[in-house]
Amino acid sequence: MSFSEKFLEYKDEFLKDLDELLRIRSVYSEDPKKCKEALYWMLEKAESFGLVTKNIDDKAGHVQLGEGGKLCATLTHLDVVPAGENWDCEPFALTLKDGKLLGRGVADDKGCALITLYCLRILKECGIEGKNTLRAIFGTDEEVGMTDVVAYFAKEDMPDMSFTPDSNYGICAAEKGILHLEISSKNHNYGLLTEFKGGTATNAVPDKAYVLLNCTDSDDNQLMRLADAREDEGEYEFMYTIDGLSITHKGKAAHACEAYLGKNAILELVDLLTSNFDLESLGNLVSFIFTNIKLETDGTSLGIKMRDSQSGELTLCLSTINIDEECARATIDIRYPVTFGGKELIKRIKKAAEHEDIEVKILSHTLPLCLDDTKPIIPILKEAYADVCGEEPLMYSTGGGTYARKLGSNGVAFGPVFPGEDARLHNSNEGISEENFWKHAQICLEAMYRMYTAD
Repeated sequence: MSFSEKFLEYKDEFLKDLDELLRIRSVYSEDPKKCKEALYWMLEKAESFGLVTKNIDDKAGHVQLGEGGKLCATLTHLDVVPAGENWDCEPFALTLKDGKLLGRGVADDKGCALITLYCLRILKECGIEGKNTLRAIFGTDEEVGMTDVVAYFAKEDMPDMSFTPDSNYGICAAEKGILHLEISSKNHNYGLLTEFKGGTATNAVPDKAYVLLNCTDSDDNQLMRLADAREDEGEYEFMYTIDGLSITHKGKAAHACEAYLGKNAILELVDLLTSNFDLESLGNLVSFIFTNIKLETDGTSLGIKMRDSQSGELTLCLSTINIDEECARATIDIRYPVTFGGKELIKRIKKAAEHEDIEVKILSHTLPLCLDDTKPIIPILKEAYADVCGEEPLMYSTGGGTYARKLGSNGVAFGPVFPGEDARLHNSNEGISEENFWKHAQICLEAMYRMYTAD
């Protein structure tokens, strides 16, 4: 039996703890205090295992084994995105169904966080003598900006080698740039379109949106006919209210970095409305969306479509919209190739926005990451993966954004999702097959063992 299989002896206790952790509804945009609660839970659990812990400003913390030598670390996050719609089980709990572990955070990233804690526990209880310092670092706002690790590394040293299990297998050597924008209009026409709401997170494809219209009976009937003629006619719901006609559309959620896998409920409603009404009556913001985004996920109409050989194509996701009597604004998530400059991208978008009298605000901008395979962490991860899976992992790029960007070129993203598995990240029924989940746990244990004992 290889050492990595030792993790399997802890399965029952681990699943009980994972269920408890998932039940903490640590969605930062809903209640930041719940994210702090999840951090407290993790550090208290570590102390119950006899491990050393440290809390940094209630924003991040670590659990440590050993001292001296090189500083080695894993980074995971305890915050999650909102549940969204269309779950087949309780989102904030652990469900075992059809050979899968389901629940918000199982794959992204609470399951991985708890695995790293258990790896430290196993190394300690097995009496492994390390040559280095090994930490499991936990953050609390990765999904909304990563200010947690900024605060952490303002007070703690940067690891000499590290990985974050918050992506796919094999080893992620390149991460696209991430640009979050708010687009808004001060000149919305409230005569026809009185409300438009949709989306809950900037980094997710919105799976539900609705509009409220003050329109004629003739327009009502025409919109219903147009909806009936669409392939997804069953996803539209029409309802008459005291304030007008309400139309709801149910789409399909997906991570914004893979926006093409989802069905954007906001864009579908814009497409329906513009098939019956002129753009002027719908207002500047809807006009800009229809003209410059359409139903696209690659930025063609906005003039920003691009790709490179290292990281692939740009992706664009219109994530949220909020139009009412007080405001008209929306958010956009863009993931751009590692060889392209973000400043030029912003310049192009602002130029297109000027034509529609749209204001553009930069919410956040994370620069791309691109590493070579000479970093000392790479052979350690390759050997750990090969020990469990019998073959070396591939190097790849991603549109996702992980803590690897904050590691000063000393870390990469590594796991937990294996090729061919849809973990439904930022979607309903998030989860990983039991077989792959425990395989990842073994890889993680082997990798942390090798970091802890490396010369």
